[in-house]
Amino acid sequence: MFLVALSLIMQIACAVHCVRNGRSGLWLTVIIFLSIPGCIAYALFEILPQYRGRREVRAVKDAAVRAIDPERAVRRAREALELADTAANRVTLGDALAEQEGWTQAAAEYRAALARLPHRDRTIEYKLARAELEAGESGSARQLLEALPASSSASENDRAALLLARALQESGEGERALQIYAELGARMAGGEALCRQAALLLDTGRKAEAAATLVEVERRAKRLDRFERGRDAAMYDWAERTLAGLRADQALP
Repeated sequence: MFLVALSLIMQIACAVHCVRNGRSGLWLTVIIFLSIPGCIAYALFEILPQYRGRREVRAVKDAAVRAIDPERAVRRAREALELADTAANRVTLGDALAEQEGWTQAAAEYRAALARLPHRDRTIEYKLARAELEAGESGSARQLLEALPASSSASENDRAALLLARALQESGEGERALQIYAELGARMAGGEALCRQAALLLDTGRKAEAAATLVEVERRAKRLDRFERGRDAAMYDWAERTLAGLRADQALP
């Protein structure tokens, strides 16, 4: 009953929008006969483009397309690769596979892309290091990141350093990883470096230091808008729960 009511409301809303804005009559047929899928298609192609400059809308549209056809990007990338086996097409396929967390396959595509180039490419090397780290190859990822050329962009250097800290942590070099997390946490926006620092401190039993770090994450989270907070919701929710637990255990402010 709920789905019927939801479908009816969506159909009425989309039909009204279609008529008022002079859209093609074919859309009315799609909305009426395809129900919810038709309404989603109408919203994606007729309503959202009006607001495509807003990042929230772009994120919603991308998520909807992935939900409707999760293989679309990979399929198109493979088709392009069949037409031309170039480094650029290999990278595009690697990116599509990485988006689906097919890290081992993505790494293979990035390696193939690098092999087709007559020179080094920092961006592809970084993507390969990330894919290898996510695939569990922390040693190989670490070697790549330690040899990665410096970028003219400070933010790119910071992202590479954050990835290196993760590789070091997984390789058993926790103290060096903590040092990098602390340095990055002091200058990077958001809370990822600080959350990783806090988690590693907790793993080594240093609860007071972890709590102090999470207090800073809490302070930063309050300044984020809804979209920024929602993008890393799982991370900030973990930080909130963990800090609440530490406060209960240690009577922290």
